[in-house]
Amino acid sequence: MKGTVGELGEFGLIRELTARLTTTPAVKIGPGDDAAVIAAPDRRVVATTDVLIEGRHFRRDWSTAYDVGRKAAAQNLADIAAMGAVPTAVLLGLVVPADLRATWPVELMDGIRDECQVAGAAVVGGDVVRGDTITVAVTALGDLRNRDAITRSGAHAGDKIAVTGWLGWSAAGLAVLSRGFRSPRAFVEAHRRPEPPYHAGPAAAELGATAMTDVSDGLVADLGHIAAASGVDIDLRSADIDVPAQMSDIGQAVGVDPMHWVLTGGEDHAIVAAFPPDVKLPARWRVIGSVAAPAGRTPQVTVDGAAWDKAGGWDHFGDDPADGARA
Repeated sequence: MKGTVGELGEFGLIRELTARLTTTPAVKIGPGDDAAVIAAPDRRVVATTDVLIEGRHFRRDWSTAYDVGRKAAAQNLADIAAMGAVPTAVLLGLVVPADLRATWPVELMDGIRDECQVAGAAVVGGDVVRGDTITVAVTALGDLRNRDAITRSGAHAGDKIAVTGWLGWSAAGLAVLSRGFRSPRAFVEAHRRPEPPYHAGPAAAELGATAMTDVSDGLVADLGHIAAASGVDIDLRSADIDVPAQMSDIGQAVGVDPMHWVLTGGEDHAIVAAFPPDVKLPARWRVIGSVAAPAGRTPQVTVDGAAWDKAGGWDHFGDDPADGARA
């Protein structure tokens, strides 16, 4: 596609974007009207939204538009799954400069569409406006299918903590990119295009999970939300948390303990949940810790019985990372 967004025009760009979309049976009215209509058999709709800003959350010299689209959709769809729901639909709000090549938003939409297909959802609408900085805002919707939502507040003393998906891969990939390298490729790709285990959220609900979240800000930080909401302590066992040999090699090369990435690196969107102790978990789940009553103080997350006192975990209003971009 030749030309810029400005040359294509708002409605020309919208036509190009919507022409690339697919649908699902849940979509009753898709793009092209004042609003979309999505079937909600459960009569409850799970909803979440995230915003990505160029330079803050992604860099075009590190990630293609397609990569950004996959990641933007994934981080929202993972939130839906972490509630125990099945993703159904995505809405896109896009801000782009007029001089941006028209291929960029088109490839972004391809990425969002393809990630939605992985999760079983569809893009059903959105808005495009002109602005100085590329901003991608995604809203995702989901259906609980007659199950209770799995929140952060239901963990009980005696529960076990288990995780499924990758931990620390995106953070290791970011470390590689920030030093000017593009390999090991598996870790770089994990940073560019996370692969949340969407199926695991609804499956965990069926298994009887008492609390659940996706690992977007770091394992310790996100379990800290469960500890605070549930009024419990959580202790992680480092020996039970997998650190791939290649991640250890990267850590040695850049002078970082890879366990730091595993415990504090976000954006892999693994699913971590608390389960009653007698629940038998499928092999995809790794038990990595336990839940206990707080010892007369603020609930906390510990590692091998000790407080985790090293910096880590994402805070949008904290200090910027050294590389200048989270994604």
